[in-house]
Amino acid sequence: MPIDPPDPSPLEFLHLLAEPLRWDLLQQLAGGDLRVHELVEGSGKPQNLVSYHLRELRAAGLVCARRSSADGRDTYYRVDLDRCARLLGATGSALHPGLGAALTAGLTAGLTAGLTAGPTADLTAERRSGSAPRVLFLCTGNSGRSQIAEALVQARSGGRVDARSAGSHPKPLHPGAVRVMADRGIDISDRTSKHLRRFGRMRFDHVVTLCDKVREVCPELPGHPRRAHWSMPDPAAAGDTADAIDEAFARTADEIEDRLGFFLPQLIPPADHEETPHA
Repeated sequence: MPIDPPDPSPLEFLHLLAEPLRWDLLQQLAGGDLRVHELVEGSGKPQNLVSYHLRELRAAGLVCARRSSADGRDTYYRVDLDRCARLLGATGSALHPGLGAALTAGLTAGLTAGLTAGPTADLTAERRSGSAPRVLFLCTGNSGRSQIAEALVQARSGGRVDARSAGSHPKPLHPGAVRVMADRGIDISDRTSKHLRRFGRMRFDHVVTLCDKVREVCPELPGHPRRAHWSMPDPAAAGDTADAIDEAFARTADEIEDRLGFFLPQLIPPADHEETPHA
């Protein structure tokens, strides 16, 4: 297991965030996992400069990397929002204890909106119309990752989000996904896998791809929904033993839960978001 780097001091953390290109890279990554050439295109800066600042952010533990499962020569970068939140709280506490407590308390409601451009316009429209935001989760087989994400959103949002899932090459629901969700008090044993063609005419507000391969083949859907990519390995390919696979599915569910902690507040007004306690 990789060892987390030591926390930067409050001044070091502020210095990291104050550099304009590093802040821009964090903002881009807050919207989903990206490759270097995509960060270069988004920032308009040379690749060597982007790579240098990515190394700085990785050294501080604010950004992590994962090799692409679609092309092993590529790497996806992800911002560690949990670590950012903790360091923001610690930095506030260094200035005044009450400020640190306020930052920590406001994490779910405000952190994502602070790091991204923010969904305020779309969210206001959804409030007016009273319609539930629609999210489509995609992975290759629709047998694990996307099924877990769909079920967790339905449970944690209390039905306030219309979540669906599909795959580019559907396979039967994996028993590891059923077991890991049962451990979280959610029964998905009767769910079936679906091809993404089923949703080719349905309008979604967000489409989230959870594997690198399906991101490459995901078609444009009606209404041009916002896209985000969460680069996650296939837990079913984690090993040859049931224990290894179950551990991989548990890690996958944990990571999806972490990401949803920052994603759901973009979809649901914070005052209305009452997360269902874990079983």
